Amino acid sequence: MKVVIQRVSQASVTIASEVVADIQSGLLVLVGIVDDDSSEDIVWLANKICNLRIFDDENHVMNRSLLEQNGDVIVVSQFTLHASTKKGNRPSYIKAAKPDVAIPLYEKFISELEGALGKKIQTGQFGADMKVALINDGPVTIIMDSKNKE
Repeated sequence: MKVVIQRVSQASVTIASEVVADIQSGLLVLVGIVDDDSSEDIVWLANKICNLRIFDDENHVMNRSLLEQNGDVIVVSQFTLHASTKKGNRPSYIKAAKPDVAIPLYEKFISELEGALGKKIQTGQFGADMKVALINDGPVTIIMDSKNKE
């Protein structure tokens, strides 16, 4: 699984002119899934996301986690995170998992993240044409890949 994590002061997801997710302080998490992703990838990423110390403490140092901040989360599926641009100018998305594999993993990721945070999170809608708006706070943007645990 590959994720792009953005610390936000505001974020929302709109589908067909309807706002389906809306948060203030927290994280916008874009998630891309491949066929060989597993529960192990999900657990590792959910734990990392909840515990990343990327929120400011009282001294304006990034030293607090999402858990400590009690921040909110929006998770959005994004197969384009697995785009291959190696050949030509048109990206290939062949690495991205098809819906029959990706949807159950996406739902399990949401569930695992909710369990780790101890609260409900908001989401986009898998496969929908979404308009994602955000104010990146910092800016802070972190990319993680569960296949490359650095």
